[in-house]
Amino acid sequence: MTSVATRGVDRIAKAGGGALSQTGNIVQLFVDVARQLMVRPFQLREFIQQAWFIASVTILPTALIAIPFGAIVSLQTGSLIKQLGAESYTGAASVLVVVQQGSPLVTSLLVAGAAGSAVAADLGSRTIREEIDAMEVLGINPIQRLVVPRVLAMILVAILLNGLVAVVGIGGGYFFNVVVQGGTPGAYLASFGALAQLPDLYISTLKAALFGVIAGVVASYKGLNPKGGPKGVGDAVNQSVVVTFLLLFFANLILTAVFVQIVPPKVG
Repeated sequence: MTSVATRGVDRIAKAGGGALSQTGNIVQLFVDVARQLMVRPFQLREFIQQAWFIASVTILPTALIAIPFGAIVSLQTGSLIKQLGAESYTGAASVLVVVQQGSPLVTSLLVAGAAGSAVAADLGSRTIREEIDAMEVLGINPIQRLVVPRVLAMILVAILLNGLVAVVGIGGGYFFNVVVQGGTPGAYLASFGALAQLPDLYISTLKAALFGVIAGVVASYKGLNPKGGPKGVGDAVNQSVVVTFLLLFFANLILTAVFVQIVPPKVG
């Protein structure tokens, strides 16, 4: 084997080892967060401040994205279903896509992109200013004091935003289906009632909560472990967004596959 090939293999092995190490550290942080949830006193003020901050930076973008998202789903599914000769199911198809898949993903992407990057930057700045080290010297656990309130705030806001996206998306889909595509309001609502079921709402809420956990833990881990000063904080923010996006899509795939096996589609 040539020296070039040897160096290539070494780099791949090093990158793989680094990825596994980071995965283990993120899992360990998740376990630590679960443990510190039971520690009192709970940081209620920090939790409220973080929840308000996350909501303030995500509500408007979420609402603005939900309207065209619902319209696109309605237009695309409406066009496809018309070709199949099942216009009466247009409403159900668009609504189920929005509730089951669209609203949790849109919510999580905005929570991860806007709130997660802010959390990573905040914790990264505290780390390079050695505030985290000072807290540990004073006997204050930074995970209980800083990370737990942020993760819980992300879960709460993700669940609430998921409901907002679902309502706005369904409203947008209804408008474009009835007004733009010439559908009837009665057929739209009737098809939704025939195919939709309560577990669709349960899995949507569960996805939003889990996506909030993933975004919060990954952003906190990257923020607590920046490398190389201020530049490292910027790199940590970018890495937290990319890693969170990958994990969110992977988790969505697993949850959807399990849900389809446990809850078969309702036949109208």
